[in-house]
Amino acid sequence: MSKKTKQVGELIFGVHPILELLKTKRRKLIAIYTTKPEPKVFAQVKRLMPKYPVAIQYVKRDILHKMAETTDHQGIVAWVQKYPFKKKFFESKKDSFLLMLDGIQDPRNLGAILRSAYCTGVDGVILIKKGSAPLNAVALKASAGLAERLEIFVASSAKSAVQQLKDAGYKIYLAVLNGQDATKSDFTEPLCLVVGGEGSGISKMILSYGKQITLPQSKADISYNASVAAGILLFWIKNNIV
Repeated sequence: MSKKTKQVGELIFGVHPILELLKTKRRKLIAIYTTKPEPKVFAQVKRLMPKYPVAIQYVKRDILHKMAETTDHQGIVAWVQKYPFKKKFFESKKDSFLLMLDGIQDPRNLGAILRSAYCTGVDGVILIKKGSAPLNAVALKASAGLAERLEIFVASSAKSAVQQLKDAGYKIYLAVLNGQDATKSDFTEPLCLVVGGEGSGISKMILSYGKQITLPQSKADISYNASVAAGILLFWIKNNIV
């Protein structure tokens, strides 16, 4: 008698992450947990449900709160396959516009940046394993599920990542507080924008690996939120590549 294979996966929640997962078809939906009566948004999910069997479990709302560890789940929680991170590093001829996040610690900031990355046409994202927020359900929800549409590579360290970028022929632009005005800088592909963590910024050991740029602001006593700065810089760079 054969034993059933245990399905390794992770929880995600919210209508947009689940819808994007179903649209992109990059990973399998294993089970869905929702309430009865079903929330109105569940009709959108049902329309995209795959042909293969998916268990639908009806539970009380407080069970969803416990599963998601938040009340911000819109009445839908899903058990899905693990996120399909990119195994091979990016190629400069094919992936000319990259984003690297060095030490983003708030999963909501991570998700917001990934949303901006998709909207501005980023070809790929590099995350750093150590000292960074994981791409978890909170980050996926903050990305409105658009992380499902991105190619994401996880590097062991910031230094190894920038070295791989250099070896692959990428020009590196580092977002710092006291660099050259980004609006007066030239940007040429293939390139990678590096954005640092909310408090510590970019790792000091990699500051010499590229051109340091700064997003100008009218007040010097406070800086942009990391996700806001990333979004503005991505938009500016994308539209000012020479």
